[in-house]
Amino acid sequence: MKFILDNWMILSVALASGGMLMWPAIKGASGGSLTAAGAVQLINREKAVVIDVCETTEFAAGHVIGSKNIPLNQLEEKLTGAVKNKALPVILVCQSGARSNRAVAIAKKLGYEQAQSMAGGLSAWKAANLPVEKS
Repeated sequence: MKFILDNWMILSVALASGGMLMWPAIKGASGGSLTAAGAVQLINREKAVVIDVCETTEFAAGHVIGSKNIPLNQLEEKLTGAVKNKALPVILVCQSGARSNRAVAIAKKLGYEQAQSMAGGLSAWKAANLPVEKS
């Protein structure tokens, strides 16, 4: 007990650094862990629907082939019309993965239990040399 009292600052730094090391693992478990290759498998094997939550100008500049554009601020109103079958996997994509992580929570609230965010977003898709189309 004397050791803990004498070295409380060292122990608190050790606990804080351990927490910071664990944070990416905890955050990754909640969403955004789908890779571009994993997304391709879901699209090909399970007929996953790709929803791009970028703004329309970003979507026009480049997006995953076959994806549907529903900006994040309109997702709650328009997702049920775009994807009628809630049992299908839904892949949510944006430029970097930040907005699509927020979109997963909205999709799950609407009943899309297989909604996933693609880690790294469109940037990761392009880095994997996968096709992009412009509109």
